[in-house]
Amino acid sequence: MTTSLPHKYHRRAAWLAFAAPVLAVTFSMGGAARADDTVRQVLPGAQPAEAPRQLAREAKPDESEIQRFCSNIADAARDRRYALQAQELKQLQAGIDQRMKALEEKRAEYETWLKRREVFLARAEDGVVKIYADMKPDAAAERLAIVNADLAAAILMKLDSRKAGVILNEMDQKAAATLTGIMASAARRVDPS
Repeated sequence: MTTSLPHKYHRRAAWLAFAAPVLAVTFSMGGAARADDTVRQVLPGAQPAEAPRQLAREAKPDESEIQRFCSNIADAARDRRYALQAQELKQLQAGIDQRMKALEEKRAEYETWLKRREVFLARAEDGVVKIYADMKPDAAAERLAIVNADLAAAILMKLDSRKAGVILNEMDQKAAATLTGIMASAARRVDPS
């Protein structure tokens, strides 16, 4: 005859059914467990737990063994260190070579651009000089007085000396004196400083 238990007793009964095997194992191990013993629950079908292994202390090697070991591997370690350094140097050299190649390409590109610029400026200067050579002296003097003094002096130096003299004669005295000073310092072969 089964009697039905109140609801609160069902939980206790389930807990006791679960805890009974664990308590049985604990008591079968000789009662109270020692501090270094651990309680392990063994599940049905599981492999038995291995006994804990005791670690054995190795004897401290004496200094002569250490020195022999170090002397035996010293050459191999040095060779390996040299090989690593050589490999690193090769990588650095490859990087430097690559950068130098890129720099050479840029330099060649810059030289090409500079030559094209010089050719263009020479043509432009010749064209500008020709324009001023064909102008009337009073009009050329008026225009050159407005232009940058260095540019005006360069143009006058490329003109025929008679034409340049007539243009300077038509200019204001201060502007003519400034241009004459620039042309004289440019004509010197020795640096005045």
